Amino acid sequence: MADTQPRLSRRRFLAAGGAALLGVAAGSAGHAALGPETLRLGDFWLFGRYDDGCTELGFDEIDLSPVQLPHCVTPLSWTGWDPASWQDRWIYRKHFTAATADRHTARFDGVMTNAEVHLNGTLVATHEGGYLPFEVELRDVEPGDNVLAVVVDGRWALDVPPNLPRTGGPSVIDFYQPAGIYRPATVGAVPRVRLTDVFARPVDVLSPGRSLHLSCTLDAPVVGEVTAVVRQDGRELSRGATAVRGTTAELDIGGLGAVRLWDVEDPALCEVVVTVQAGKHALDQRVVRTGFRDARFTTGGFFLNGRRLKLFGLNRHQWYPFAGGALPDRVQRRDAEILRRELNCTMVRCSHYPQSSAFLDACDELGLLVWAEIPGWGHVGDDAWQRRNLADVEGMVVRDRNHPSIVVWGTRVNEATGTTAMYRRTAQRARELDPSRPTSGALASSTLARFAGSDVEVLAYNDYTARRGAPFRLRPPRPGVPYLVTETIGTLAGARAYRRTDAPAVRQQQAELHAKAHDLAAADDRYCGLLAWCAFDYPSGWQRAIGGSKYAGVSDIFRLPKPAAAFYASQGDPQVRAVIEPGFAWDFTAQPAGPGAGATIWSNCDRLLLFLDDRPAGEARSRRGDFPHLRYPPFAADLVVPKGRRPQLRIDGYAGGRLVLSRRFSGDRGSDVLACTPDDPELRGDGTDATRVVVAATDRFGTLRAGTTGVVRLALTGPGELVGDPALDFGATGGAAAVWLRPFAGPPGTLTLTAHHPALGSATATVRVTTNATRS
Repeated sequence: MADTQPRLSRRRFLAAGGAALLGVAAGSAGHAALGPETLRLGDFWLFGRYDDGCTELGFDEIDLSPVQLPHCVTPLSWTGWDPASWQDRWIYRKHFTAATADRHTARFDGVMTNAEVHLNGTLVATHEGGYLPFEVELRDVEPGDNVLAVVVDGRWALDVPPNLPRTGGPSVIDFYQPAGIYRPATVGAVPRVRLTDVFARPVDVLSPGRSLHLSCTLDAPVVGEVTAVVRQDGRELSRGATAVRGTTAELDIGGLGAVRLWDVEDPALCEVVVTVQAGKHALDQRVVRTGFRDARFTTGGFFLNGRRLKLFGLNRHQWYPFAGGALPDRVQRRDAEILRRELNCTMVRCSHYPQSSAFLDACDELGLLVWAEIPGWGHVGDDAWQRRNLADVEGMVVRDRNHPSIVVWGTRVNEATGTTAMYRRTAQRARELDPSRPTSGALASSTLARFAGSDVEVLAYNDYTARRGAPFRLRPPRPGVPYLVTETIGTLAGARAYRRTDAPAVRQQQAELHAKAHDLAAADDRYCGLLAWCAFDYPSGWQRAIGGSKYAGVSDIFRLPKPAAAFYASQGDPQVRAVIEPGFAWDFTAQPAGPGAGATIWSNCDRLLLFLDDRPAGEARSRRGDFPHLRYPPFAADLVVPKGRRPQLRIDGYAGGRLVLSRRFSGDRGSDVLACTPDDPELRGDGTDATRVVVAATDRFGTLRAGTTGVVRLALTGPGELVGDPALDFGATGGAAAVWLRPFAGPPGTLTLTAHHPALGSATATVRVTTNATRS
């Protein structure tokens, strides 16, 4: 390379070397031609630590690295995260070519934590806070090459929720926050006049005269007309129109008596197509989704569409191994699928911040109710922090109020003191923006007496009444106010941590505690429900964290189930999905005589028959006496095996008098295998997709063998990247782990992941990369 042409050489790298690296067509690397449609900015950015002049148009990019969005600024493993690794300022640069001189905007769904946006060397916008979107007007886009430069500030010292710069470091709150442009970003040409917001609010949902009230906001004055069409299942139900003179319009659409209501069992969504026009010229069109449902928290429980529904759920953190929060929409949606379809949750609490729009979209589609919450944990900051807190309420409600899955706004900082006046302001602002939902905030024992006054619409309590060593119990509901348990168990009841590598008694204890908590909530109609802590393990340096991780999840950070997840899995209809999940490992290495008498089996069957080497070995007995209010209590089985024998276990499950499921478990570890299983067989090759691949030691029938040790080594071929460690220690993860495969932007191809274990041999996973894979 000639020393006199460093920038030219860099341009050649962008057009050729970068293209080869990320698998995009030569000549297009790092550039996005802006046409009339919005373009996702995921395929190719240049990234590095902040440096003087890095926002300038002519900055020498030779030391920057090509990355895809969403992106985390620092390499991470699955545990042991060090906040110092992201506590800095960073630069992202995107080259794009504008095909027209139209109006352009850039939208960022989430940047952790603060951002400055520069266009061609000029500062055009700043944003504070890492959990809500912001949009930037790009007024001076030039013909030809343009550079969008984003400075990301991930330092804890920033005075924005949930950070608390005057109270120590990141470990004073119970989750870490790796920096980066960690949610999708888009740029594109937009109309001269835009519909910037449409709030579609169902009215009188349980009445035959139900209607839809639309509030529309434009970003420039218009004299014209706004029309709206309501569709469901591709069929037009009704339409309406109103004149607009200015920047706002309101209209009501009736004739919706035939609309199908949105419910957890039938999440029927509607599309609302809104068009603004002046004369015969259409200025803009926007499509929003909504659902007609009536959700009420009462002193006698929670009611959905007039039907009592005991809320059954978990809390969710958005953090993943290896990537922080920076995994694409498909992966975010997968969490909702796990919660609703695999764990049978009817509700999830988004703790402790607004979460991905893709996750909420999936909740709408799956029938998973949502508690949405502002950023914050345990403490309240100064006046500037509180102003940002109020702005977060506004941003959260405006972004998410069309989601039918959301039934309550968490407008108080989780477990924090604050002031009555502060929380009245946040609740009032939420009601002004959305009068259709109640507000609340999770209280701890230290804040219950202070903030459980008459102005509380839903009293939400993080119930850690039962501490380690004491019998499990819940605080009785508070009279005169709707009452919801928003946290319980975690690592404050029972053990300090719940891992697959822990002793069988510890793993079983977690499952028993979760079952008992939901059993107690089901016993009293005054509980609207219970959302236990929590769905997935997560990164934290706070109390009872071990090595930078909190092992409180019923599933691990890879989203792989622990025995406690078996309880949740067993609470679904056996005619939809029959479940038989032993609460023990059928493994004679640690238990030579087997699991012993009274071993728990989680199941939704009526009867369980047991067989050893296909010989009858008795029938499991119901534990209805221990859990009288669960829909499907567990079973107890006496499984004592003579030493030296390692028989095969078979469990036959019956429901409604017929065999609905038969499962086998091998006692012979010599027949164990290595499995390598992707969640999805096909991905899009646009730089914005990914899927999980589970790597696990299993018996020959596919049951995870948690006691397996040894290091699995991984190798990936094809047009994509491995999001994960190239070596996974089964001894630390409990016989299973996961990584993610992420295709580069470019032509179709095949990703092949090969995993090798020294004792179990090799296994492969193959994922096709196409230009038209289903967008999940």
